[in-house]
Amino acid sequence: MKYSRQRECIREFLAGRKDHPTAETVYTSVKKEYPNISLGTVYRNLSLLTDVGEIQKISTGMGPDRFDWNTNPHYHVLCKKCGSVMDLKMENIDHINILAGNEFEGRIEGHIAYFLGTCQKCMEQENNKNIP
Repeated sequence: MKYSRQRECIREFLAGRKDHPTAETVYTSVKKEYPNISLGTVYRNLSLLTDVGEIQKISTGMGPDRFDWNTNPHYHVLCKKCGSVMDLKMENIDHINILAGNEFEGRIEGHIAYFLGTCQKCMEQENNKNIP
């Protein structure tokens, strides 16, 4: 892959982040350093970084795609209230591939699992609304 300063800026923005930003968030940040960058360029670079396995795209079906610097196998929780995506530290559940394979006449090659819930911040806001 040919070196690109804009792509490197995108990489640096994502590195170590835990909040799984959207392409729009990445664009807003990178635009500060590269004012002439287009949203399309950000999308193309995010797609390229995903394709080569440097980042992970999280398509939840709830709002825009998110991007994760951590490409190691792990799970996510999606907040149904605010739409945030958070890492979930839990034991690996790859054994569900075997369970699924027992019920499928083809070959199971993996799984994608997202857990739905309400984040701590949204729960605190709910509790504050209920206090007279």
